Amino acid sequence: MKVAVLGLDCAAPQLVFDQWREELPNLRQLMDAGRYGPLESTHPPITVPAWACMMSSRDPGQFGIYGFRNRKDHSYDGYALANASTLRHELVWDILGRAGKQVIVLGVPPSYPPRPVHGLLVGCFLTPSTKSAYTYPPEIKEEVERVAGGYVLDVEGFRTDDKDALLTRIYEKTRKHFAVAKHFLKTRPWDFFMMVEMGVDRIHHGFWKYMDPTHPKYVPGNPYEHAIREYYRYCDQEVGEILALLPGDTAVFVVSDHGAKKMDGGLCFNEWLLRKGYLTLESYPDRLTPIDRAAINWSRTKAWGDGGYYGRLFLNVKGREPQGIVAPTDYEKVRSDLIAEIEAIEDAEGRNIGSRAYRPEELYR
Repeated sequence: MKVAVLGLDCAAPQLVFDQWREELPNLRQLMDAGRYGPLESTHPPITVPAWACMMSSRDPGQFGIYGFRNRKDHSYDGYALANASTLRHELVWDILGRAGKQVIVLGVPPSYPPRPVHGLLVGCFLTPSTKSAYTYPPEIKEEVERVAGGYVLDVEGFRTDDKDALLTRIYEKTRKHFAVAKHFLKTRPWDFFMMVEMGVDRIHHGFWKYMDPTHPKYVPGNPYEHAIREYYRYCDQEVGEILALLPGDTAVFVVSDHGAKKMDGGLCFNEWLLRKGYLTLESYPDRLTPIDRAAINWSRTKAWGDGGYYGRLFLNVKGREPQGIVAPTDYEKVRSDLIAEIEAIEDAEGRNIGSRAYRPEELYR
């Protein structure tokens, strides 16, 4: 039996299982003939590390990867970008390859730089550019470029306000990726096939507010109201073409790494820490400033947040950080106080916003 895994990054269960189920005949057929349901994502539910965890049965704490940018030591500026070279554990295709199985791995994050596999691999969206060596073996890069008509690694500028151009780029990227997938399924031996399509994630980032009537910025009848639905229908067609190339006894998995929802607002985490007295600056900036460019007074700072667009919180511990001030004996009290205060955060109308804070040992092995 062969195994095929089709990854749709950020595919939302509520859209696939419920809202648009009848408009997605190929995915609906898989659901009707098999099993389906919402999967639990990682903490945090982010593309990197979620796919690596799914393919390894590890958690982010075991990888030391919690997002795209991760702290690599206890200095204040020691960050490293996540990529395949930081993975210290075997992934499923490594195990299969060692057992002599042929694998095809296409765009599964993180897969740049490409590592040797028993088969072939095309790198993911973390690849700097198509000028990089993003395939294994290296010589298939020319084949990938030819089949795709010029390969595209990701949707550039997916936060742009030029929505027409963005739609064009999303469809172009998705078409090229599925073209390469179908080509290799037709021309290469394989026992395990896996691809991840990032276009779903990108179209959610760019168009969710136009689609969701509960979004605070939704306008009924706007020209992009059905953009996400039409793209889902297109992806379903591509999935159908992939399914048609698989032997009848292939075990097929369609999976996403995390879901999607509207954003009602955001919390400026370091601003909150400033107001609470956990973070102290030498001088307050006169414009929006990333925390790594702010003049932090470390000798008066107990905690700060950095590393992504979600709340990753670090304590400035004496004897660990260069200018740490939180005594190890006070560490647990400071941490517990922060958790309580985070979970008590209210919105502008005085309503609790439901924040949750976790100790790493509560989540990670």
